[in-house]
Amino acid sequence: MKKILITGSVGQIGSELALNLRNRFGNQNVVAGGHKTEPSEELRESGPFEIVDCTDINAIDGVVKKYQIDTVFHLASLLSAVAENNPQLAWNVNVNSLVNILEVAREGKCAVFMPSSIGAFGPTTPLDNTPQVTVQRPTSIYGVTKVSAELLCDYYYHKYDVDVRGLRYPGIISYVTPPGGGTTDYAVEIFYQALKEKKYTCFLKEGTRLDMMYMPDAIKGAIDLMEADPAKLINRNAYNVSAMSFAPEDIFAEIKKFIPELTMDYEIDPLRQGIADSWPNYMNDSAAREEWGWQPEYDLPLMVKDMLKNLA
Repeated sequence: MKKILITGSVGQIGSELALNLRNRFGNQNVVAGGHKTEPSEELRESGPFEIVDCTDINAIDGVVKKYQIDTVFHLASLLSAVAENNPQLAWNVNVNSLVNILEVAREGKCAVFMPSSIGAFGPTTPLDNTPQVTVQRPTSIYGVTKVSAELLCDYYYHKYDVDVRGLRYPGIISYVTPPGGGTTDYAVEIFYQALKEKKYTCFLKEGTRLDMMYMPDAIKGAIDLMEADPAKLINRNAYNVSAMSFAPEDIFAEIKKFIPELTMDYEIDPLRQGIADSWPNYMNDSAAREEWGWQPEYDLPLMVKDMLKNLA
């Protein structure tokens, strides 16, 4: 990785990944790409920023050629709940845009990082210790686009030898970028409300256990995978990665250790609850650990402590 483009760089993962990569590879070597959302001042001023509509292959190709890009982190995507309210747009952004990225990468000999998600699984998937290779029949449009993306990445690797790699991210927790319409957003919202109001109304029901990850581990996983020895990669794409698994009452109890007056009640969002019920409780990530040394650094107590410190 010498010249890097990040699409969706103003999103939850992209905004932090861009700054991290700039620190590692130099500000001018990491191009932050965005479309409609205004970037933060730090993101815009710390290095090159380009408006990139990923549904326009010419726009992508122009930026790749302008900066002589050799690696693309393709993070532009509609999240689960937002996607469900606009399936046609979700397909266009999550699938058609990926085809554009892969085509440009094929012609320009670029490596590609493509994040998948626990959303790629469905209600017929084993929900506990979910295998790396298993049944994938999601019932949300978000999940359908993620399965399609995984298959497209496999196809472009086997057919055209495009070096495309990816992770199946669980819910991501961050103190930098506010929630963006995901099913696991409650695990971010609760921190803001705990500090501000000392109470939180959760949109998922008690007992809804899901895989989660703290943002530093999400960024570490992406970079570690892209720097891994390709000869050791068997799956290459859509690796299960897990860091912690908890339900709303678990994170509430952990935060309450620091904010004793915190209270929580429930007002269930049927859309997001339905999506959550079809996702794994926890994934088996042994393939990632064995093939490229995946090892998260944060568990629930460490993550809660760090989140509260940074948001206070």
